[in-house]
Amino acid sequence: MDADRIIDLFLFAIPSLITGLIAYYFFKEHTKNEDGRRRYLLKKKIQVSALPLRLQAYERLTLFLERMSPNKLLIRIPPNNLNKENYEALLIQTIEQEIEHNLTQQIYISDKCWGIISAAKNATIQLIRKASMLEKTDTADKLREVILTEMMERRAPSDAALSFIKEEVASLVN
Repeated sequence: MDADRIIDLFLFAIPSLITGLIAYYFFKEHTKNEDGRRRYLLKKKIQVSALPLRLQAYERLTLFLERMSPNKLLIRIPPNNLNKENYEALLIQTIEQEIEHNLTQQIYISDKCWGIISAAKNATIQLIRKASMLEKTDTADKLREVILTEMMERRAPSDAALSFIKEEVASLVN
């Protein structure tokens, strides 16, 4: 008689256990899906609010690259005397000041983009220094002439960085 009761108890308990396990599994999956949905909505909301900041950072860095372009830099900053070393230092100082004003923008852009912008800045400074070291460059006006001639023969280092920024912004908004 006790064995029959134990068997009956198991027969009643097994469907309850199966139902309980199925309910637990569905509740767990539902909770997981709801958590994923909440995370997705939160991420989407953050992206919507962060997108204007990111676009503003790209705009500021585009302006920096345009201002740093040797052609525009030389037009904007005329030599204040004939000394080429002073003019070289003024040009490099201007580029360094421009990048310092935009350092915080790197948190809104990719590391690769920031690296390309830094490389463009360094290449522009290197171009100015190389032009200044040439024997034919003996005055500030001659330095300007040599740099402008160099820019007629090849692309400015900032052009490649600008192209990269345009690609990255296009991938952001599409």
